[in-house]
Amino acid sequence: MNEDQDLPHPPEDSRPAPGPTRCGLVAVVGAPNAGKSTLVNALAGSKVTIVSPKPQTTRFRIRAVVMHAGAQIILVDTPGIFQPRRRLDRAMVAAAWGGAQDADRTLLIVDARAGLTDAVRAIVERLAKSPKPIWLALNKVDLVEPPRLLPLAAELNAMLTIEETFMISAEKSRGLDRLLERMAADMPPGPYLFPEDELSDLPNRMLVAEIVREQILRQTHEEVPHHATVETENWQERKDGSVRVDCTIYVGRATQKAILIGDGGAKVKAIGQSARRELEALLERRVHLFLNVKDRPGWDEERGRIRALGLEDMG
Repeated sequence: MNEDQDLPHPPEDSRPAPGPTRCGLVAVVGAPNAGKSTLVNALAGSKVTIVSPKPQTTRFRIRAVVMHAGAQIILVDTPGIFQPRRRLDRAMVAAAWGGAQDADRTLLIVDARAGLTDAVRAIVERLAKSPKPIWLALNKVDLVEPPRLLPLAAELNAMLTIEETFMISAEKSRGLDRLLERMAADMPPGPYLFPEDELSDLPNRMLVAEIVREQILRQTHEEVPHHATVETENWQERKDGSVRVDCTIYVGRATQKAILIGDGGAKVKAIGQSARRELEALLERRVHLFLNVKDRPGWDEERGRIRALGLEDMG
């Protein structure tokens, strides 16, 4: 978020203690739908990345800033790692591995309910070649019978050098206190990289686009979500303190455009209303949101569209 926003201050017990500061980056990696974004939002105590029950929700690296016990923990929420097919997919996977490479520590999130899938095995094989310290968090443990957890943890620890294993439920905020304490204690000495009251490095224009995309993911059928992207075309500050934002939604086919618009514009209106309410709560100001839908075949192969998402074109 931009520095001109009135962001909430961290809770008193999470503000830095007197003495030397500590700061580090933790890359949160895993297969699609493992719960990475839910965990990042829960640890940050505020929404900094969009969440959806559909896989591959996050498309680029988002850094969330968490202050705890004198340490600044910068959580790097990465796209889910999967087998890429499109130019967009390749850019997303590259962003995920880039986030892991740049971090001081890697936190591997595994959906305990799904277990050791082929996608998880592929991630583990690549992480095994990394010199970075790795922690494991088995997520969604509230949905799994306890006797299944220890064998899964043991199998993953046998495949990979893991310093510590955490049993968590990001959605229920279970096991997160211990994880946060260990993160804070493990951060290397150094100055803070962000202001203490900053929540994320996500610019407001991109935040708006992501919130709109989240509503598309939640409110449309399977045919549309991963064939849609949102770009903020215009941001206009108004004298009354409100803001007008114009966004364009790009989809791959005319049929998807028709689905998104809905009968008499009902679907795009509902998407806009839900996004506007959430944005007003996040930005703490009145938001006038206008959405335009365009079909643009092959947008996910366009270098310009991929760069607009903040991704590096991998060719």
